[in-house]
Amino acid sequence: MIIYLHGFDATSPGNHEKVMQLKFIDDDVRFVHYSTIHPRMDMSHLLKEVHKHIQHCEDESPLICGVGLGGYWSERIGFLCGIRQVLLNPNLHPEDNMVGKIEWPEEYTDIGSKCVSDFRNKNSGNCLCILSTGDEVLDNSKSETELKEYYEIVWDEKQKHKFRDISHHLQTIKKFKAQGSLA
Repeated sequence: MIIYLHGFDATSPGNHEKVMQLKFIDDDVRFVHYSTIHPRMDMSHLLKEVHKHIQHCEDESPLICGVGLGGYWSERIGFLCGIRQVLLNPNLHPEDNMVGKIEWPEEYTDIGSKCVSDFRNKNSGNCLCILSTGDEVLDNSKSETELKEYYEIVWDEKQKHKFRDISHHLQTIKKFKAQGSLA
């Protein structure tokens, strides 16, 4: 099973395309929608939904995958639910770059302070991060600097922020998923 979390633009046609591409890895791809506007409610909703999906699947190595803001959530929710994560151009600091787009962006700071301390160190090796050099929204060199100590980083030379085509990375994601459940 692969759980897919959309980015800030939940209605982007690229979401459907990514879900269809992920089906080449696993027929059971589940799209989980969240509001993107109220971070605390989003976190509570995502934890509940992802936990429910994990409880009702027989896959011994479920995976959560997200792009942009969905990458932010995939890393945290995946860690808290004990499943591997794949992040595509993750928005690591929505508290800074989502001001004016969402209500209460400061809630992301609060979420970060209430999450398990040093969670990336505890999550080390359980997340695959795919960054594009052509991301027009985020500076992925900063993301690489922040994440490379903990996670494998794969660079993409063709995609933009929304990462419409993940086909070049499907084999890498499939191998990562096949590594099994977390210890």
